[in-house]
Amino acid sequence: MAVGARSGHDEPEDRSERDESPEGGAGIPPGGDGGTPDDDAPGVGGAPRRQRSFWMELPLLIGIALILALLIKTFLIQAFSIPSDSMQNTLQRGDRVLVDKLTPWFGSEPERGEVVVFHDPGGWLEDTATPEPNVAQKFLSFIGLMPSSEEKDLIKRVIAVGGDTVECKENGPVTVNGKALDEKSFIFPGNTPCNDKPFGPIKVGEGRIFVMGDHRQNSLDSRYHQELPGQGTVSNDEVVGRAIVVAWPVGRWATLPIPSTFDQPGLNAAAAMAPAALGVAGALPLVLWRRRRLTAG
Repeated sequence: MAVGARSGHDEPEDRSERDESPEGGAGIPPGGDGGTPDDDAPGVGGAPRRQRSFWMELPLLIGIALILALLIKTFLIQAFSIPSDSMQNTLQRGDRVLVDKLTPWFGSEPERGEVVVFHDPGGWLEDTATPEPNVAQKFLSFIGLMPSSEEKDLIKRVIAVGGDTVECKENGPVTVNGKALDEKSFIFPGNTPCNDKPFGPIKVGEGRIFVMGDHRQNSLDSRYHQELPGQGTVSNDEVVGRAIVVAWPVGRWATLPIPSTFDQPGLNAAAAMAPAALGVAGALPLVLWRRRRLTAG
């Protein structure tokens, strides 16, 4: 039948078999409102389209969540558990800290005063037994939802970085590039800076750090491994990242800022040398000019 205009007088009306629609408009399917089709609207081949059930989509959602968790653990943030008392009172045994793993990917290096997690550089944890985790613990640690109990990692505070000279004599403070550190805000109450193990002076190699625990009389840190390569310093390549916050238990939630003593003027070795270098650079032309005058005379 050709489609076109037709008069209502030419043939009988059969409204039961004909769509009713406004004049000049498209027909509206029975039971519909002209909007988007509902879940029972016909699909390909006339079969009704049915929404996927939650249980069918659940494996996909779990897979995406696991991939995201793994990416976060690898590139952004990872949880670590504090296994000892060497960082009291800043950190307590059993605390969970979140470690920033993102900034090292952009070339950031450890700075003085930061609390960092690092892999055993070799010989630090030889006599330390590691518990055997069960399957669930291994899986959760793999995706970053639980600290790993198999990896031999340590957590300490950075005292000096590459190029620094660090020293501590008995009954004296820790000095970095000749500047004394005021450690009262983070050192364990009743501890001395280094009376249990005086050291130095030690020149920290480039790309390495010198670390100490806040509980000085209960921390086998860089002072106790000076016989190893690097005089007890740790390579920046072994650093996992900076601990930025205590996340668990909830009652101990706190950030881990850099103490103000590490911001004192002149602490940076390069900054301390800058005035002398500028003085030499300024005096050199004057000395050459005077020498030429004497030679000419």
